Amino acid sequence: MNFFEAKLAHQTDVSDVHTALESGEPGFVLVDSRDQHAWRQGRVPGALHLREVEDSLDPAVPVVTYCWGPGCNGATKAALRLSRKGFQVREMIGGYEYWVREGLPVRTDQGTSRGEPDRLTAPAHQVECGC
Repeated sequence: MNFFEAKLAHQTDVSDVHTALESGEPGFVLVDSRDQHAWRQGRVPGALHLREVEDSLDPAVPVVTYCWGPGCNGATKAALRLSRKGFQVREMIGGYEYWVREGLPVRTDQGTSRGEPDRLTAPAHQVECGC
């Protein structure tokens, strides 16, 4: 039981992050830990870029980090760095890859778009998986 409680205390998923952001009052700052090229390629709407805001974040506000996806530990490294500075941090499992694969909105400098959900990772006609 303690393992699962700890896991949920330190991780969240793309569906829960999306729902929180849509509420208008997510209770956290979403931070993208990828490089500038990846940031320009596409990002989660409302996310901030780590290298631009790291020194100006308020330690009283929780942070959620993300990177490319399950095969990348950039979000974990960013979460460790921020937690060492006293931030309460959670990592968004699945990262940007699963955000896109679930058909959630993607922001670029040209605007916001939304793709079709990948049937292997998300329900075809809804955002929430029901879990």
